[in-house]
Amino acid sequence: MTHQRRQQAMWRVLASLLALSSGALSLDKLNMCMDAKHHKINPGPEGKLYLQCAPWRDNACCTANTSIEAHDDTSYLYNFNWNHCGVMSPKCKKHFTQDTCFYECSPHLGPWIQPVDQSWRKERILNVPLCNEDCHSWWEDCKNDFTCKTDWHKGWDWSSGINRCPEGSRCRKWTEVYPTPKSMCEQIWSNSYLHTSHSKTSGRCMQLWFTGPNPNRKVAEYYLNNAQRRQSFALTALLLPAVASFSVTMY
Repeated sequence: MTHQRRQQAMWRVLASLLALSSGALSLDKLNMCMDAKHHKINPGPEGKLYLQCAPWRDNACCTANTSIEAHDDTSYLYNFNWNHCGVMSPKCKKHFTQDTCFYECSPHLGPWIQPVDQSWRKERILNVPLCNEDCHSWWEDCKNDFTCKTDWHKGWDWSSGINRCPEGSRCRKWTEVYPTPKSMCEQIWSNSYLHTSHSKTSGRCMQLWFTGPNPNRKVAEYYLNNAQRRQSFALTALLLPAVASFSVTMY
């Protein structure tokens, strides 16, 4: 084999490795369900999703029963009591219902799904970029409500079967616990969400609230493509010295 042909063969190997790495990264991450307590194995149509969960009916990771339970004050989904510091206002509660629908139903969270070692789920979402409008309206509608905890994922008293404020805590006004929309969106579910300055028209943030075709697939595709480019660049940086060294030995 001539030197030129050896070089061509090496470059073909490099290109193949880059293509395989990109393919592995994108494997169904644009249309998948996380491995969690109530999620379906695979997304698909659910024509009878209830009220606020209805926008996901064309392609959902939740069932109709899950969508109904998402609207209850204390549902069988997680036995979570929204009214742990008095009755939560309806305008605040609607955002938590929407948050639950988004978490349970969305098939486009793949780029942010991470493995987790918890008894009730094997995967979670981390740093999902939320649109500025959704985060701010959520905080605005809840700012006159009360809570006793910053991170609602952990630290509750579950001795009664539902979450209660832990001993030694006290109910405080929302704005005391969460001074800003950013603090609420990022802290309330252990950094499941990332506050952004992006608007819904940017194509760079995930929307909790939408009507019509789901806009979040294109957002997930944008972030997935960015991740692929970073991975390809890193792999190229690792392989190029090896290719160059091999080429030198062929002279």
